[in-house]
Amino acid sequence: MPTIFVDADGCPVKDEVYRVAERHGLAVKLVANTWMRTPGQAWIDLVIVDDGFDAADDWIVEHAIESDIVVTADIPLASRCLKNGASVLGPKGREFTEDSIGGALAGREASSFLREMGVMTGGPAPFTRRDRSRFLQKLDNLAQAAARAG
Repeated sequence: MPTIFVDADGCPVKDEVYRVAERHGLAVKLVANTWMRTPGQAWIDLVIVDDGFDAADDWIVEHAIESDIVVTADIPLASRCLKNGASVLGPKGREFTEDSIGGALAGREASSFLREMGVMTGGPAPFTRRDRSRFLQKLDNLAQAAARAG
């Protein structure tokens, strides 16, 4: 059965993941460094990993395979999961693909460099209703494809 893996620490779209997963009969694995409240459904599993650097990312990469979906804003994690054949979606509805991940990684590095130089300040744009709607639509499309493939 295809699974939706969620890089759960700080993920703003967990409720949307639950709705789509239930509609399409997919399992959900929330991967986090600390305990969090989750719905008491048998198809939702909370995986708590060590506090080690990238422990949650490493766990997701070890378990996500082709036909699975990974939800993360972490671009290096997205890249690693794509290599396993998983589909990857950011919480703002940005789908990462083999064609787009190189540009995303380069943009991340450029932004990091500019922050170190003091040129860029501030964080990412606020999460909006439009982001949530885009995410829900893209996740539904990916879930339909995963359910057919799985």
